[in-house]
Order: sequence, then structure tokens, then C-alpha cells
Amino acid sequence: MPEPRSKPARAVPAAPGTVLGLDYGERRIGVAVGNGLTGTSAPLETLPARNGIPDWPRLDTLVSEWQPQLLVVGLPETDDGTEHPLARRIQAFSDRLRARYGLKVRSVDEQFTSAEAESHLKTWRREGRRGRIRKEDIDAVAAAVLLEHWLFQEISHD
Repeated sequence: MPEPRSKPARAVPAAPGTVLGLDYGERRIGVAVGNGLTGTSAPLETLPARNGIPDWPRLDTLVSEWQPQLLVVGLPETDDGTEHPLARRIQAFSDRLRARYGLKVRSVDEQFTSAEAESHLKTWRREGRRGRIRKEDIDAVAAAVLLEHWLFQEISHD
């Protein structure tokens, strides 16, 4: 996985298979971009959220710049099969995304993506490729991780 960018990435013309991944949180929403043809993703940025409501104008800009074919939202599954406490809020967020952008919205299990993202960031720091790790960095990389998980599932099912 590529190292997270310190500044938001510049948009490039949409290639077939462009997908945005979102790691929902009540205070922050990590955003990543992926490509269905290559099965790769990269963290973009973390949007502030207030009680789960994102910075809609900034998200509008990202959707406009990247022109994704669909959106992937992380939905944590629990080990015991019970509904995750945020599941209904995440579903409502997914419904709003679908209505706002007219795009398909898919979900993928995001359990442990934040831990995996933090592990990536710590490795990059040890290698001297980045400095201090902030919560915002973890959220954006977690969005890239969950997006890669979804892309892998899609590619392996074809």
C-alpha cells in the first residue's frame, strides 16, 4: 500500500473502475481512492464529522474530482454475529451517500482495519518514510485498507 500523502491527492481523470472508500466514524471519516483494474488503493484524506455527519461540501468535491463508479463503506462485523453499535448509523450514512450522489454503495467488513492501518503507519515511520502518526492518518489509511479488502474480494470473484 502506498504511503499516505501529507496533502490531499490531486485528482486524475477517472479510469474505469475508480472507487472511493469511506471509513465511517462519528468524529472523522477516512477517505481513500482505489482502482478496480489494478486492485490498489491510496489514502486521500480524513474529513471532519460532527456526530457522524461529514463535511458534505468537501466530500462533494472529492466525488466530483475522482468521479467514482461506486462507493465502498466499511461496516464492522462482530465476532458473535450481533449487530455492531454503529451499524444502523453506517447504513443511514450509506443511504444518504446513495441518494446524494446517485452511485452504488457497497459495504465491506472493516473489523481490524484501523489496527492494520496503524501497523502500516508504524512500519513507514520506522523506515523513515513519515513522521508523527495522527488519528486522521489512521482513518485515511484504514479507508485504503478496507477498500483494498473489497477490491480483492471483487477481483477474486471474477
